[in-house]
Amino acid sequence: MQRRHLLSALAAVSFAPGMSLAQEGKPLRIIVPFPPGGATDITARSLQESLARILKQPVVLENRGGAGGSIGMAEVARAPADGLTLGVATLSTHGVNPAVYTKLPYHPTKDFIGVTEIVKAPGVIVINPAVVPVKDFAELVKYLKANPGKVSYATPGNGTIGHMWGELFKSSTGTSMVHIPYRGAGPAINDVLAGQVAVYFDQVASSLPHVKSGKLKALAVSWPERLDVLPDVPTYAELGYKQANEPSWFGLVAPAGTPAAAADRIQQAVAQALKEPAVRERLAGQGLYPSGTTSKEFTAQIASEIDKMKRVAAYAKVVLD
Repeated sequence: MQRRHLLSALAAVSFAPGMSLAQEGKPLRIIVPFPPGGATDITARSLQESLARILKQPVVLENRGGAGGSIGMAEVARAPADGLTLGVATLSTHGVNPAVYTKLPYHPTKDFIGVTEIVKAPGVIVINPAVVPVKDFAELVKYLKANPGKVSYATPGNGTIGHMWGELFKSSTGTSMVHIPYRGAGPAINDVLAGQVAVYFDQVASSLPHVKSGKLKALAVSWPERLDVLPDVPTYAELGYKQANEPSWFGLVAPAGTPAAAADRIQQAVAQALKEPAVRERLAGQGLYPSGTTSKEFTAQIASEIDKMKRVAAYAKVVLD
C-alpha cells in the first residue's frame, strides 16, 4: 500500500508545473483524425509552429483519416497516457459519432480527457454552380423539390457533422438528396470541384478558398451572425432554419489517465498561442474563431455535446452501424 502511494506521489511530482522540463525536447504527437486539407487539419497546422516554440519540443502531426474520424480517435485512446500523444477532437468525433453509431472503437468520455477547445468553426452549404443552376438557398430548395433524389451531396464521411448538417437540411426543407460520404474534407471538395457531386456540407475553413475563387458558391452558414469572411452569405437562422444554425468546434484530447498537470501545460501553451496575432490572423482568415477553454471546461463540453447531438440525430433520423 505504501509503495502504491509512493509511486502515485512520484508521478504527480514528475508532471508538476515546475517539472515541465521533463517533457521538453520529446516530440509531442498530435493525431488529426481526418486527411489533410480539411478544417481539422488546417486548425492543427495553424498552431503547430507556435506550440513547438512555446513548449520547447517538436510537434509532429499525423493524419489518420477514415470512418468519420473513428480510426484516428481509436489510436489516440490506445496511446500511452504520458502527455506526449494528443488527438484533435471535433464535434463529429466526440458529439455526432457517439450519437449516431451503434458501435465505436472508442468511448468519447471514458477513453479521453479534454485538454482544450481550440476554435469554433462555422458550417457552410456550398454548391458547384456549374452543376446546380441556382443562385441562392431558396432556389436550391425549389430545385431539389423539383428533382427529388436526383442530386447528391458530399460530406467528409458518415457520422461527421457535415453528414448531420446534410440530413438536417433535408429534414428541415422537405427535400431529398443522396449522401456521398468521403474519407475527409479534401477528397470531398475535390469531387465537388470536379462536378462529380453538386452540394457539399462542411466547415467554412475547407471551402472558403474555393468560394473566394468563384469555383463554389456558398448559400448559408451556421453561425450566430454573418461572417466577416462571407458577409454576403446569410445564416441558416436568417433563412428560417434556426435548428441548423449550430457551429462546429475543434479541440485537443489526451488518453484517459494523462496527468492533469501535463494536460494543463498543453492547454496553457494553446491559450498562449491563440493570443499571437499571426495565429489569430491565420485562423480568422479561414473562418475559425479562437477559444482556448480549460481542460475541465472542455471535458464537460464534450459530455454536453453528446446529449445535444443525440437530440439532433433523432430529429434527422440518422442511425449508423
